[in-house]
Amino acid sequence: MQCPTASLRAVPPALTVKPRLLRHSLLFLLLLLCMLGFGYVGYHLSEESGIRQLRDNGERQLELHARAVESEINRYTYLPSLLELESSVSHLLLNPTPYRRNLVNDYLEGLNRRSGARAIYLLDTSGRVLATSNWRDSDSYLGEDLSFRAYFEEAIHGRPGRFYGIGSTTGEAGYYLAHGLRYQGRIIGVAVVKVKLEALQERWEKARLQAFVSDENGIIILSSDPALRMKAVRPLSAEDKERLARSLQYYWWALNEWEPRTRQVLGEGLEAISFAASGPQGEAEGEVAYLAQARTLSDTPWHFTLLSPLADLRREAVIQGMLAAVGFALLAFLLIAWNERRKVIATRLAAREALLAANNELERKIAERTQDLRASNSRLLAEIRERKQTEDNLRKAQDGLVQAGKLAVIGQMSTSIAHELNQPLAALRTLSGNTVRFLARGALDTASTNLAAINELVDRMGRITASLRAFARRSDDHGQARLGKAVDAALFLLQTRLERTPLTLHRDFADELLAIDQTRLEQILVNLIANALDAMSGQSDCQLWLSGQIDGDKYRLQVRDNGPGIDPANRVHLFEPFFTTKPGEHGLGLGLTLSASLATAAGGSLAAHHPDTGGTAFELCLPRMESPEKSPASPAS
Repeated sequence: MQCPTASLRAVPPALTVKPRLLRHSLLFLLLLLCMLGFGYVGYHLSEESGIRQLRDNGERQLELHARAVESEINRYTYLPSLLELESSVSHLLLNPTPYRRNLVNDYLEGLNRRSGARAIYLLDTSGRVLATSNWRDSDSYLGEDLSFRAYFEEAIHGRPGRFYGIGSTTGEAGYYLAHGLRYQGRIIGVAVVKVKLEALQERWEKARLQAFVSDENGIIILSSDPALRMKAVRPLSAEDKERLARSLQYYWWALNEWEPRTRQVLGEGLEAISFAASGPQGEAEGEVAYLAQARTLSDTPWHFTLLSPLADLRREAVIQGMLAAVGFALLAFLLIAWNERRKVIATRLAAREALLAANNELERKIAERTQDLRASNSRLLAEIRERKQTEDNLRKAQDGLVQAGKLAVIGQMSTSIAHELNQPLAALRTLSGNTVRFLARGALDTASTNLAAINELVDRMGRITASLRAFARRSDDHGQARLGKAVDAALFLLQTRLERTPLTLHRDFADELLAIDQTRLEQILVNLIANALDAMSGQSDCQLWLSGQIDGDKYRLQVRDNGPGIDPANRVHLFEPFFTTKPGEHGLGLGLTLSASLATAAGGSLAAHHPDTGGTAFELCLPRMESPEKSPASPAS
């Protein structure tokens, strides 16, 4: 028989199991939701951190490769303007002949071979090709009309022409640099250099770099992926397509659009984009995501874009999210367990140790970086010292050449100077003997007159030797000079030659204050006037013009003669060292070279012109200085 109280206290098992199961189910759902939340937060934070690291690394690569593109473009910018220095080019543009065309063709062919450009060619003012470096090829540009090209329009109006396009003759892409060639202040033609930039794409492919360059029209002109070339990175309107097709800039390419499926702007020049991936047969195979970083290139409206794949980063972020969810679950179970506190303390200790290790690693990297920077600084200081020493040596060598030029001129003038001194010495000998006799006779007035004449002769000899000492002494690079004083000193040094020459001298210049040492200006003028006298030797009618004019902050002095002129074959060698058309005993071939070097060192220039009326004109251009007083132009004589 059972006890009645025992039957009353007994609780059915079903009544206790249901609330516990419900509580456990709710707890499990809560933990699951928390795990998903922590997983999402971990994924999001990991993705942001990865994007920051990828962005920082991409910025370094972006800057490096963008500068490489700019360097590749700018390495050829000097070539078109270099043709202005070649006299045969200007002669061809002014008076085209078959002989001059062949001469310029050979010159352009050699210049193109040495520079490594794709092609160099010359256009007249109508846009027709007069000469080209590929004149021997079957697809030569010779005679082709390129007036429709944008770079020709820019260059013919005096602006630098920059253009990327596909050649209408060869169908080959290239970057064109154009420059208007000037002669006597007017543009007489256009020089064009075509450069191939495919070497950049090859380097990107070897480095497995995903990058491309788009031009001002949004067309991809350079890409590590050949399939992306000549695709538009933004939608093109019908008017844009018609305009580009009419300009033949991209020849007959379709210019299909390459638009991302999704785009998320993360900052200036930074966005996350995704594209639909396709399989070998063109079927869809998911989506490919990239971090796109763009930068505008210097001196051109082009944009360089670097694409960094986000697949590995997101895969890592998924792993981090899963780890965060698992970690939360583990932490939850540890919190439920009785040893929660001990586990938490252990976790904190582990985190502290990890932080300490990271701090030690950071300090070690900082020390290594500091050591590298010190070594780099030492190398830079050594290079600076070497460059300063090299500059000093070059300056000394130039001063030595200048002094040698002076001594050469003094040597040429030695005979005439000796003749100048012999006359006063003979007069001194006669006057001194007569003075002794007059003093013995007591004719003091006559003796005093002779002594005054002797004093004048001594002063004249002193002026001659003082001019020689001033001309022969070394001078500094800096200083200032009076043009009128320099011309008078040069004419004084050449006085004997001027007296022997039936010369008519025309002076039409202002007594300007110029930024050059007085002695160096005198040396330049002595060389130019002496060359003019040599050129006119043997003529019955010798005319020498010294005329000047102000050109902004510069002053241009022209020394022109009416001699027979310079042979065209010798004009290109005028400023080469040791080149002379005079006999060996009359010149060393250093006068014009040293004069041009002195003018350049003072911030000016020396150039030769060949007037149609005959003779030769040398134009000396030097910087002007502010003068407290301006002298009027010297009268013509």
